[in-house]
Amino acid sequence: MKVCKKLTSMFALVLILSLLIGATGASAATSSDGNHYTYIYDCWGYDRESPDAYSVTRIITGSDYECGNFKEPQGMYVNGTNLYIADTGNNRIVKMSYVNDTITQTGMVTEFNNGDKKDALSGPQDVFVSDEGDMYIADTGNKRIVHLDKDNNVIKIITKPDDETFDQTTDFLPQKLVVDSSKRIFTQVQNVNKGFMEFANDGSFTGYVGASKVTYNILQYLWKMVASKEQRSQMELFVPTEYSNLCLDSEGFIYATIGKTGEDVTPQNSQPIRKLNAKGTDILVRNGYVEPYGDLRWTESGEMKGASRFVDIACLDNDVYYALDNTRGRVFAYDFQGNMLYAFGGHGYKAGYFINPTAIEDLGDTLLVMDSTLGTITQFTLTEYGKYINQGLSEYKRGDYDASAATWQKVLKLNGNYDQAYIGIGRSLLRQESYQEAMDYFELKLDATNYSKAYKLYRKEWFENNITIILIALAVLIVVCFGVGFVKKARKEVEKG
Repeated sequence: MKVCKKLTSMFALVLILSLLIGATGASAATSSDGNHYTYIYDCWGYDRESPDAYSVTRIITGSDYECGNFKEPQGMYVNGTNLYIADTGNNRIVKMSYVNDTITQTGMVTEFNNGDKKDALSGPQDVFVSDEGDMYIADTGNKRIVHLDKDNNVIKIITKPDDETFDQTTDFLPQKLVVDSSKRIFTQVQNVNKGFMEFANDGSFTGYVGASKVTYNILQYLWKMVASKEQRSQMELFVPTEYSNLCLDSEGFIYATIGKTGEDVTPQNSQPIRKLNAKGTDILVRNGYVEPYGDLRWTESGEMKGASRFVDIACLDNDVYYALDNTRGRVFAYDFQGNMLYAFGGHGYKAGYFINPTAIEDLGDTLLVMDSTLGTITQFTLTEYGKYINQGLSEYKRGDYDASAATWQKVLKLNGNYDQAYIGIGRSLLRQESYQEAMDYFELKLDATNYSKAYKLYRKEWFENNITIILIALAVLIVVCFGVGFVKKARKEVEKG
C-alpha cells in the first residue's frame, strides 16, 4: 500500500511538471526535434534514442512505371497485395501489385463507364477497394463519391445530400472514406465539423458519426460564467474541430484523426486520435504515461512550430496503430493501451524524411508513407527490433503469455531502456497470475494503472491462500478472549467468597 501511495505521489509530481512545461509553451525543443531519427519517451516524459524499428528499403515514384510521375497524391489504400494510389494532381487512380517484394503497375483509372457515356475523375483525394474489387473514390473535384465495379462501371454516384442537417450553401467535398462490412460508407468531408458523414449501401445519407464536442479553454469557460447573453451567443460560434482521416481495424472499429490544433484546441484536450464504436462513441484506451498525441514538447516559433498534426492513421491486426504527423514528418506507433512504442521520421529530403506526408498504409512487415509534395511513397520494412516489438504484442493478444514475456526479453537485449518491454513482461506475468513479480516490473517503470491491477489481485490471492490460517487465528483469539474473561470472572467470585 505504501508503494501505491508513493507511485501516486510521483505521478502527481510528473503531472504538475507537465502542466508547468505546457504553460510555458514548451519553448525549448528537445533531441526528439532533430537529433534522433527513432526515439521513445520514458516514464518521466524525456525522449530517449532508440534502435530503428523500421528501415527504408525503397522509394516509389511513378517515373519507374508506365503511369509516369505522381502529382500531388493525397491518399492510398492497400487490399491484400494490391496498392491503390489516389494520384490527385493527375486526376486518376493507379493500381499496383506487390508480389515477392516486386512492384508492378496493373491498372489505372482516369475514366469510367457511367451508363452509356464515359466519365472522368477530377482531383480524387482517396480510394477504398472492397474484397470483391469494388472501388470507392472520393472524387473531390467533382464533388461526389464514385462507386465502381471491378470493370470500372458505375454502381452508384453520391452527391450532396438533400438534408436539412447539411448546409446547402456548402460544397460537398469528400476527402477521405472507408467502407465497412455492411457496405456503409463513412467519409470525411471538407468544412463539415459534425463528424463523419455516413451513407447506406444504397447511397442514402443516414447521418453523422463521431461528432467532436466543442472545446473551450479554461479562460473561455470562466468568461462564459460571467459574460452577458449576447457575449455567450458569440462564444457559441466556436465550432468543433474537423476530422482529418480515418481507417477501419480488423474488427470494424473506426480509428480517426483530428488534424487541426490551435491556441484553444490543444492535443491534450482535443484527443487527436480516437476509436469510434457503432454509436460514434470514442472508446480508445489511453493508459500510457501520456495520452497519444504525438510529440510531448515543441517550439512555438519557426517553420515546424506547434503540436503534432495527424493527417492519417493505419491499424495492424495486433491493435498497434500508426499516426502520421504532418508538422514534423513523423510516424508515431502506439499499442492497444495507448502506450507509445516509438516514433521515427523527420522533415527533410533524405531517405526516410518527408516534406508533406499525407497518407500511411501497412502491408505486412512493410509500412508505406506518401509524400504529396515529393510525389513519392517511401517503403519501410521492420527491423529485427521492430519485429520483436510487434511479435510480443501479437503473442500477448492471442494469449501466449510465456512466449510474449520471452520476446520482450529479446527486446530488452536490443534496448535496455525500453519501458514498454518491462511493462510487456509485467502484463504477461499478470496474465500468468504471477502478481507479485508483475508488480515489481510495473513499479520499476511507474506504471500505476497496471500496478494497481496487480496489487488488487495479489491482495485477493493472498487473502484466499491464507483464509484458513486467518480463521483459525480469529477462532483462537476469540477462545483466548473468552477464556481470559472467564478466568477473571472466576477469580473475582473466589475472592468474594
